[in-house]
Amino acid sequence: MVFEGLVGYYDYILQTGDVRTATMPFIQSPKYVVCAVILYLLMVIFGPRIMEKRQPFQLRNVLIGYNCFSVVFSVWMMWEFFACSVLNPNFNLLCQDVIQADTSPMTMRLVNVHWWYFFSKVIEFLDTLFFVLRKKNKQISFLHVYHHGSMLILQWSLVKYVPGGVSYFGPMLNCFIHTLMYAYYMLSAFGPHMQKYLWWKKYLTRMQMMQFVMIFAYVCGALHIDCSYWRYFLVFNGTYLISLLFLFGQFYISSYLERKEKSKTS
Repeated sequence: MVFEGLVGYYDYILQTGDVRTATMPFIQSPKYVVCAVILYLLMVIFGPRIMEKRQPFQLRNVLIGYNCFSVVFSVWMMWEFFACSVLNPNFNLLCQDVIQADTSPMTMRLVNVHWWYFFSKVIEFLDTLFFVLRKKNKQISFLHVYHHGSMLILQWSLVKYVPGGVSYFGPMLNCFIHTLMYAYYMLSAFGPHMQKYLWWKKYLTRMQMMQFVMIFAYVCGALHIDCSYWRYFLVFNGTYLISLLFLFGQFYISSYLERKEKSKTS
């Protein structure tokens, strides 16, 4: 009975979604995303065990190249979101409808960058792989794994069902934050001599949390206006943002505030 229900739900997913993204790679069926998340979790579980008796890899040049690419990629996606929304005089920044029949060049440009943003979440799994290979297991926290795995599922859902419209705001803001974040990682990969230039790490965490607050406020505004957008996604997105804000808040407290108190008392 349960199996039949799952099969029926799977068929429903295959038959629904935005027609403009139905033919895009990895979008029509959820099997690709599900398999990617499962493989990611297997890497998180078994990767440190495989590396336990091995020497950590020295990936300095790889990390510099990867983070440099991530900076450029984030800047490009941010520009595409910005150009298709803020610079588009026909775009309603607070309540843009998702109209499947709209295949105008500017709209399809926005839909396409949504797909690239979704795919970037697959590429970001390399963040965790590099932690595993370098035996930086403390960096593979619940927050890290939850954030990476859930973002891929969320962005796949947005591309499949509601690409464009008010979906632009969160990714555009996140691309800005990722530009700064990967720039920080790139500089730190050059070696210890760069640490004196990386005093702004805690401010980056603050900006990440402020990002969630801004997106949450935007989602609440879209719900209040009641524009033609799938309300379930707005509610789900708002709930998800609360979970991220809570987890990042815990990280900030334990990493900076509690550590600062300990240093005062020691």
